[in-house]
Amino acid sequence: MELHLHLPHWREHRADWAAAAVSGLAAGAVLMVVELLWATWVGSGSPWRTSHAIAAIVMGPDEMRVAGFGIGVVSLALVIHYLLGILFGLVLGWTIAPFLAQWGDEAPGIAAMYGALFGAVLYLLDFYGMALVFPWFAQLRGAPAFVAHLIFGISAALIYRKLERQSSNQ
Repeated sequence: MELHLHLPHWREHRADWAAAAVSGLAAGAVLMVVELLWATWVGSGSPWRTSHAIAAIVMGPDEMRVAGFGIGVVSLALVIHYLLGILFGLVLGWTIAPFLAQWGDEAPGIAAMYGALFGAVLYLLDFYGMALVFPWFAQLRGAPAFVAHLIFGISAALIYRKLERQSSNQ
């Protein structure tokens, strides 16, 4: 008896890099809105806490002592956040393309599951891996950040799938 797993052939399908970059950018926007809404409605403290943590990557840990809105801090945080979103979108596109090619019509569910897994891994990378270099990220760990990263991954995967299919149909 033979067992066929129908795993994707990695050379079978290449990533659509434009779709991957746009999906990371768009999912980054979704992530920011989710984080701001959560911090404003449910969280305690400043809704700009995450912006200060992101900007502190470049500006240094002293930036974490400031709690309020600052146009320079928020602008820098946006640039860093969206560049990372594009980078993570490219990684997602590169890794998900073979799965989408393999499973065709079943791809929305596959994409959503893959995106959730991607978001979970990204959460670990951001809040445990990056916390080794930028210790203030450990303060941001928790269910809200985890759920926001799941939403990022699912959004990025579904947006990538939609954009990739549109470009392949043209």
